[in-house]
Amino acid sequence: MHRVILLTGSNQGNCLNNITEAANYISAKIGTISKQSSVYKTAPWGNTNQQYFLNQVLDVLTTKTAEQVLENLLSIEQKMGRVRLQKWAARTIDIDILFYDNTILQQANLQIPHPLLHLRKFTLLPLLEIAPELIHPVLKKDIKQLLIECPDTGVVEKM
Repeated sequence: MHRVILLTGSNQGNCLNNITEAANYISAKIGTISKQSSVYKTAPWGNTNQQYFLNQVLDVLTTKTAEQVLENLLSIEQKMGRVRLQKWAARTIDIDILFYDNTILQQANLQIPHPLLHLRKFTLLPLLEIAPELIHPVLKKDIKQLLIECPDTGVVEKM
């Protein structure tokens, strides 16, 4: 079994329903959700001229490879109406792979750990809630230390 940590986010439509539906698809297509964080209301990041997001981190046990997980996530996003027009645009659902075991992977379409996770408070706070023991395999720091050093000042509120 592999441990994959995912971040779900939505800022279009019924956002809470969207991340719940995404979790249901993940459970059906990828593996068992062993832990899930609270839902957080978060300021948009990158393109800040849009509505707030709802975000949640999921800890999933899977037999799939990282590439198979990505393929399934893209299929789930498409099924849920995600349209990729521009980077950091509003979306019905976004699902990112944050960690896959302790794997370090650099491919054109897949970077693990997620290359921006240490810069995003909306990722680190829910991670701290469910997986504080994780050590970033590249930066060699735990989640609490990454959060302390995180430059992100955006609003992140537990719902």
